[in-house]
Amino acid sequence: MAFLEIENLSYKYGHGDLVIKNMNFSFEAGKIYALLGASGAGKTTLLSLLAGLDNPVEGKILHNGVELKKINRDRYRAKYIGMVFQQFNLLHRFNAIDNIIMAMEISKYKVENRKQYAINLLESLGIDEKKRHRKVIELSGGEQQRVAIARALSHKPEIILADEPTGSLDEANQAGIIEILVKSAKEDNRCIIISTHSRDVAGVADKIIAIERIPYINK
Repeated sequence: MAFLEIENLSYKYGHGDLVIKNMNFSFEAGKIYALLGASGAGKTTLLSLLAGLDNPVEGKILHNGVELKKINRDRYRAKYIGMVFQQFNLLHRFNAIDNIIMAMEISKYKVENRKQYAINLLESLGIDEKKRHRKVIELSGGEQQRVAIARALSHKPEIILADEPTGSLDEANQAGIIEILVKSAKEDNRCIIISTHSRDVAGVADKIIAIERIPYINK
């Protein structure tokens, strides 16, 4: 059943040309969706709209049948959305554990022992004890992205929005990140929406949304 939908969605920057025009699509739990297109085609813009960080100029975005513009979008993001950024956006002065704990504090996600919860989550994503206690700036790109994914998963969101999550990684690390995202969709029943220009990433998707200046949907 679709719980996130876009209806006749259009968006433009200021008074410029439309970036997204009359897009219609629905997203379901347990599936992976790839936004496939070249740089500047509007992939990141669509993720921002789905996260409630901006408003469309026309059309609707609905979560469980309710328009995003009619709800508290900070609460929507804190409870339902996990964001994974291409440049990681981690707090470099802190270690991996503290990055996860601070994310849980922001989302107000309640667990009995946040530190142990963070340790268990990082361990499940392949960040060992020594690396968990390092400042994240001292970790490799692939390790930083795993920490970023752990942060996005820390409050157990329904939806993961991942913006070029493998764009700066080598082939081995890309494969590891793809595996984590697939597992999150199939085993944890999350909706994963990934922006990418990689055919390898798109290859694991249940649906491909091919985005050009005027988007079309393809599979």
